[in-house]
Amino acid sequence: MALLKSLFSGERCCTWMKEHICQGHQGNHLLLQKTHEEEVASSIMCASAKYNTRGPALIPRMKTKHRIYYITLFSIVLLGLIATGMFQFWPHSIESSSDWTVEKRSVHDVPVVKLPADSPIPERGDLSCRMHTCFDVYRCGFNPKNKIKVYIYSLKKYVDEYGMLVSNTISREYNELLTAISDSDFYTDDVNRACLFVPSIDVLNQNTLRIKETAQALAQLSRWDRGTNHLLFNMLPGGPPDYNTALDVPRDRALLAGGGFSTWTYRQGYDVSIPVYSPLSAEVELPERGPSPRRYFILSSQMALHPEYRSDLEALQAENGESVLILDKCTNLSEGVPSVRKRCHKNQVFDYPQVLQEATFCIVLRGARLGQAVLSDVLQAGCVPIVIADSYILPFSEVLDWKRASVVIPEEKMPEMYSILQSIPQRQIEEMQRQKWSSVSNPLFLPLIPPQSQGFTAIVLTYDRVESLFRVITEVSKVPSLSKLLVVWNNQNKNPPEDSLWPKIRVPLKVVKTTENKLSNRFFPYDEIETEAVLAIDDDIIMLTSDELQFGYEVWREFPDRLVGYPGRLHLWDHEMNKWKYESEWTNEVSMVLTGAAFYHKYFNYLYTYKMPGDIKNWVDAHMNCEDIAMNFLVANVTGKAVIKVTPRKKFKCPECTAIDGLSLDQTHMVERSECINKFASVFGTMPLKVVEHRADPVLYKDDFPEKLKSFPNIGSL
Repeated sequence: MALLKSLFSGERCCTWMKEHICQGHQGNHLLLQKTHEEEVASSIMCASAKYNTRGPALIPRMKTKHRIYYITLFSIVLLGLIATGMFQFWPHSIESSSDWTVEKRSVHDVPVVKLPADSPIPERGDLSCRMHTCFDVYRCGFNPKNKIKVYIYSLKKYVDEYGMLVSNTISREYNELLTAISDSDFYTDDVNRACLFVPSIDVLNQNTLRIKETAQALAQLSRWDRGTNHLLFNMLPGGPPDYNTALDVPRDRALLAGGGFSTWTYRQGYDVSIPVYSPLSAEVELPERGPSPRRYFILSSQMALHPEYRSDLEALQAENGESVLILDKCTNLSEGVPSVRKRCHKNQVFDYPQVLQEATFCIVLRGARLGQAVLSDVLQAGCVPIVIADSYILPFSEVLDWKRASVVIPEEKMPEMYSILQSIPQRQIEEMQRQKWSSVSNPLFLPLIPPQSQGFTAIVLTYDRVESLFRVITEVSKVPSLSKLLVVWNNQNKNPPEDSLWPKIRVPLKVVKTTENKLSNRFFPYDEIETEAVLAIDDDIIMLTSDELQFGYEVWREFPDRLVGYPGRLHLWDHEMNKWKYESEWTNEVSMVLTGAAFYHKYFNYLYTYKMPGDIKNWVDAHMNCEDIAMNFLVANVTGKAVIKVTPRKKFKCPECTAIDGLSLDQTHMVERSECINKFASVFGTMPLKVVEHRADPVLYKDDFPEKLKSFPNIGSL
């Protein structure tokens, strides 16, 4: 089983990658990866394996065997960040390409930075961070090769006010990790082009750190900004007596690639769980072993286990005889024999990690820390890991499907381990042993189109029009890509209808009752929104067909940083009044789409609620008008891009709405909307709206073909 072998097997890893990835091998290897990530990951591994001379030679380089590990690790960390959401919503700006070089610097002549005792300390890690709340995606842009850019801070020596070193010199492992980054095509020495920032402060091993002073050093970084877009690597978190499962250094919003996360400390969709490095995996050559019966059914090779765990394992061995082998540290080795490469059972000595290849299943049991280096050894040996570590977040678990290559058993079921494993069919065991990386493409060339399977969440803002609301729910529920429907009940004086009265639809329907009647409630980042795409729709928009809504969603998928909507509007400059004017009549141009029916990325809900400039949000709520114009200003200002109008409806009115129950039909409403544009332009300090003269229609919309040949036949006429 070679599942993550490429990550742990040194030169064999490079050879294997050349054969199976770089040359596009199309064998029967299975990719241990979740279905929606089948497009991902490896050209930078091979490109970096060439190992050119770019980048800082901080300390003497390690062996190629070790270096390949870090090149691959960095590649997959980037993959993990992509898969968890960093680049699912990435602006499409184009940058020019050029080459970057890094001045080589010796570790002995780096500048010294003195940290006063009262230096600022970052906040402790923000457990609420997610990509849409703590990551600034607009620092990330395209260059012609569609690669992100990673900046490495220059190496500095931090000392406290007494001149004592804050940490030891940079470790060889962290040096190789930084070198792998600087040798890759994703490195930039231009801090203004960077999407990710990697400090030259080594926090791989918390045992070597002075926690407070290390945090102060991080806060000194020029682009720290509460840790936004900063990536820290840590393999050994915590320390005695508690051994926390995440780095104890206060790091605020920084992303953490950590080697021992638990479900309590892991920020899903933000952090990346990485394997704990094992030097033996890179130093020892093991022959390839295909799926086949092995001498031992279960093997345990870990030393210094907790006495209770070892007692359970010894009982398992006593009950099942020679099919179970429980190894421990050797106490009778000859002088000069390295104990790290030997394991013993009674008086019998075994070579390690070679002995792992003699077993079908190998136990990976938690120690003081959840993450254990033995997982790396087991994977390299082609043994199926039995992971016994409650709450442990397996490496790259948001990208890799561990169920296809491992068995996870709760700690309380250790005595039942043998019977659990015996119940697994032999064919399934062979499939687990056979797992390999297959031919895939670079993770950073993933198409920036959200997966269709995710669908969208429809948010309906309503107050009292129950009959119209129910009709909207019924019509929207017919759209194939609808994932969830969220009703924002904005009436505090009346309860929503009883559950039995609501339309019965095929997707979850959730009603959220607000505490105040505010238009901005429609743009709140509700926890119930689990999809990237949001459809904001008013409770009186009953004229849109299922095809029109589905087509709008497909357009948004191709332009996920745009507002994609149906009713178009325009802003004009009134030369007589010398100010902006709002125009709702039919013209050849459009600069806004109304959010009474529009798709957008959920990230903008966060920006609208927490990052809207000035007093715009409060002004909208006070005047009960212009929340849609405010959203158009916000998106255009952040992205620098125009809206996309879809479908050709000339008029977009509710035929059954009256001036009593239709907010937008009040005459003063239109006058206020011109005032809104002028106020918002003043607050933003610019006019961000972009005017365009085109819309998006289905390809065969005007063609004289049978309706059954068209993907979206039911598109409304003029």
